[in-house]
Amino acid sequence: MPSIHQSDIKTNKNLTILSIESSCDDTACALVRYDGTVLAEQIYSQKEHIQFGGVVPEIAARAHLSHLSALVQKTLAQAQIDWKEIDAIAATCGPGLIGGVIVGSSFAKGLALAQNLPFIGINHIEAHALTVRIPNISPLQVNFPYLLFLTSGGHCQCINVTNIGEYQRLGGTIDDAAGEAFDKVAKMLGLSWPGGPALEALAKEGDENMFTLPRPLYGRPGCDFSFSGLKTAVANLLTDYETTDVLPRQFAADVAASFQKAITTAIINRLENAIKLAPNSTLLATAGGVAANQYLRKHLLALAEKYNLPFIAPPMKYCTDNAVMIGWAAIEILHQASKHHKLMNDISMLPRPRWPLSEMSQRFDV
Repeated sequence: MPSIHQSDIKTNKNLTILSIESSCDDTACALVRYDGTVLAEQIYSQKEHIQFGGVVPEIAARAHLSHLSALVQKTLAQAQIDWKEIDAIAATCGPGLIGGVIVGSSFAKGLALAQNLPFIGINHIEAHALTVRIPNISPLQVNFPYLLFLTSGGHCQCINVTNIGEYQRLGGTIDDAAGEAFDKVAKMLGLSWPGGPALEALAKEGDENMFTLPRPLYGRPGCDFSFSGLKTAVANLLTDYETTDVLPRQFAADVAASFQKAITTAIINRLENAIKLAPNSTLLATAGGVAANQYLRKHLLALAEKYNLPFIAPPMKYCTDNAVMIGWAAIEILHQASKHHKLMNDISMLPRPRWPLSEMSQRFDV
């Protein structure tokens, strides 16, 4: 199998990556160029889970397998290029739902073998962390180090991003991720799945001061998160309606607004501690599906302004899982590998349900 050598990276400014993402319930493919240009992208947000009110891992894996081939073909057709113009294939190798990760990475490896191309295995969290550095979608030039708040259905972390492969986890969730809390509270309120966007929309109709809900870990040292108790507090508000099929809409809206305020207040407090733990940060960034929440973004912006930091968040479609971030992470990794005079081909990399960011520097060890 071929490898990408540092000379290839330095001289080929049109280096093009075909990338695949399949860590949860979004099946995605993209073609990303060395300068961040997105030549084409396709995404299938799986509808198979709606009737279950949440992601079913086995169904997700089968759906990835069903849709990946067509998505790759559509991506190539959209970009109007053929295989000889592609320099490497990248795919998520973890962390994530292991069935989906196996399907996507195995499919990508098969393409790499068939087309005699290098394969680059990508850490899904690292890809989110680097999304804000994509030149053509970012309004700012993002330099290291920066503080990242990663928030999604499966992850909630404060990360000090100091370089490619160098990530310091300052804090994270000790139980549910923020996105999981949004989805579960939305389900309690009888909203459709995915619950986060539905809850945000309903909260606009409500009074955020109607109910006083706990702010977990508020005021404590460090920047860990906990949302399980907040979720339980919401459930306790609904006990009078346990036998009711449909909640009164105004009541549900007030609960949604109060929950959204409580979780945001807790997040901002924890992030304020994170900023103090990473005093050299050049900006505050956010990524992940919950970063699409406009109420949260408004408060993150206010926090950044309080500490005279620029604030950056990806466009909405790049907050959630996507293949563009996978392709860009591969480009960043290849560029960093060239500095270390490393050849890159991860064809033997195994898919992993867990993959700590602390291990990312190992790929550059000489």
